[in-house]
Amino acid sequence: MYSVSTKNLTKSFDKTAVLSGISLDIAAGEFFFLLGPSGCGKTTLLRMLAGLEQPDKGAILFNGADVTNLPAQKRNASMVFQNYALWPHMTVEENVAFGLQSRSVSAGETRTRVAEVLELVRMTGYGKRTPGQLSGGQQQRIALARALVVKPELLLLDEPLSNLDARLRSEMRIELARVRRETGVTAVYVTHDQTEALSLADRIAFMDDHTIIQLGAPRELYCAPRSTKTARFLGNANLIPGTVKSLSAGVAEVETGLGVIRGVADDRAAPTVGTAVTCFFRPEKVTLLPTDANAIPATVISAFYQGDQEHLYLDKNGTTVQALIPAPVAATKPGSTMTLHIGIEDVRILLG
Repeated sequence: MYSVSTKNLTKSFDKTAVLSGISLDIAAGEFFFLLGPSGCGKTTLLRMLAGLEQPDKGAILFNGADVTNLPAQKRNASMVFQNYALWPHMTVEENVAFGLQSRSVSAGETRTRVAEVLELVRMTGYGKRTPGQLSGGQQQRIALARALVVKPELLLLDEPLSNLDARLRSEMRIELARVRRETGVTAVYVTHDQTEALSLADRIAFMDDHTIIQLGAPRELYCAPRSTKTARFLGNANLIPGTVKSLSAGVAEVETGLGVIRGVADDRAAPTVGTAVTCFFRPEKVTLLPTDANAIPATVISAFYQGDQEHLYLDKNGTTVQALIPAPVAATKPGSTMTLHIGIEDVRILLG
């Protein structure tokens, strides 16, 4: 399987920047995600890896070899598109076999490989049907089978689940994880869906403004973002502005509208006293149980019941804070007061 590297990739369309200095390394066999809002450049980067777009500057390497100018058909990389791109007049078997026709694969081997990949995606028995006779989830499995039947060294997926409903997306995430694990293929997956990225990725490159904002494991990006952009994009976040009062042993005391909040300062970009910063913590890290950490008395603005949890919005001195707590027996009433507690280790002090 390929390892993939990009070196300072830059791309513009009609003088509008799309990618700016993209450099990253993807290990062989890694399930790597490009995550970010629409227009950030992630699909353009994927199409460059496929050979469907050329960079203005920079290089692309597969297993250390420069493939920047290599035609798409010679890269041994398969792409799964958002809209499936199945031929409606062909059967499932014919759609899956389509990519083998240009590879001089014998009829016997074609039948064998098609049968094997249909079994892999759990679509055995559907070979004689046409795409119009399949559900959206089944069509996505066929699109995946067509990409895998050529035995690619690199699998590229462009928001493959975006056309499915919530239940099917959940089911297909499980199937994608299984298929990727069984094949061991290096895969690069584009999405704006944080759930897909957090649940499936080995690593994530979060992109915005045509560049990579942060790269790391899912838990690192979710629990320890380095910027408010990353924190805000990956789930609900409390982002409380303030000013650093003191800094000691990596812990900052910050004066905010909620009072003084203590949190962990990023040692790669530690703030100084007097610096304007943002205190970040996730709503699910808030507890009502007393601790010796941050304690914030606040008034409930609204409460949303979510089955096993209650999502609270609270106010103190005009500053809003969110809390996600186990649902109490009786609904929390707006106007009631409570004291929120957040551990120092659960608060990150962000500079940007």
